[in-house]
Amino acid sequence: MEHHHDHEHGLQEHHDHHHEHEHEHHHGLHHHHHAHAIEKLSTIYIVAVALNLLFVIVEAVAGFVGNSLGLLSDAGHNLSDVFSLLLAMIALKLASSHATKRFTYGHRKASVLISLLNAIILLVAVGAIIVESVQKFFNPGEVSGDLIIWTAAIGIVINGLTAWALSRQQKHDINTRGAFLHMLADTLVSIGVVVSGVVIKYTGWNIVDPIIGLVIAIVILVSTWELLAESLRMSTDAVPEGFDVDDIQNRITAIDGVLNVHHVHIWAISTTETALTCHIVIPEAGMLEEVTDRVKELLDGLGIHHSTLELETRSSHCKDRNCC
Repeated sequence: MEHHHDHEHGLQEHHDHHHEHEHEHHHGLHHHHHAHAIEKLSTIYIVAVALNLLFVIVEAVAGFVGNSLGLLSDAGHNLSDVFSLLLAMIALKLASSHATKRFTYGHRKASVLISLLNAIILLVAVGAIIVESVQKFFNPGEVSGDLIIWTAAIGIVINGLTAWALSRQQKHDINTRGAFLHMLADTLVSIGVVVSGVVIKYTGWNIVDPIIGLVIAIVILVSTWELLAESLRMSTDAVPEGFDVDDIQNRITAIDGVLNVHHVHIWAISTTETALTCHIVIPEAGMLEEVTDRVKELLDGLGIHHSTLELETRSSHCKDRNCC
């Protein structure tokens, strides 16, 4: 009986090896598409970093010339966003890093830690805006309209363009979503500054400035909270957003030749890639290749391109667990 069980595992290894060759072409296409998407996103990041760094310099100079603490503090906030864009760019490179003997998944998981760091930076920025707004409530300073309006208007264009470029990519990667939220937050801050500048210029209501500041802080806080939660989930190897274990288990069980599915594990390798391992019970060793093909095809369609399947026959499954 023991010999029969070993023979089945030998069969499984042989079929898996044959199956890998069949799927090589498909995965080659997937990785080519993935590499092209990363190259495109890298270009967006490089342009975004250059534009935003230029704006930080313009804003800082305008702050010094116009003696505006608001513009200087916003320049500091924008500089932290340039740092966040650079972090997201590094994460993108790490997410496609190659495996080594020590790091068998490469440094892909570091992209998750960077998304966590980005979420924390956003929360610190929110805290700074709230503190500043509260202080302005009790001590509303004089705001010189024109210079602030024009500088912030440039900010709307630069931040808005960056946010728009990233918004088309953000569905596929939590780090890009983080960078997108940073840029969206900056665009909102710039719009708020322009609105408050115009209102203050024509009415003299300096209190508008901190009110808009607080509204912006709440908007950023709400959008960052989900980013922080997802980053924490990913860093603790929880099932990534958009995948349902029960649903996937049911779909695999529904495939012809699958008797039982157990030990299902789904986790994030990086912010863009998801992996799955599971045990599948089949009626006989002869169905191994057919079932493997169907399961791999299903998982590929769901966006899980890294799967390790352990297939076992009913007899070996029972023998191992003494359930017969």
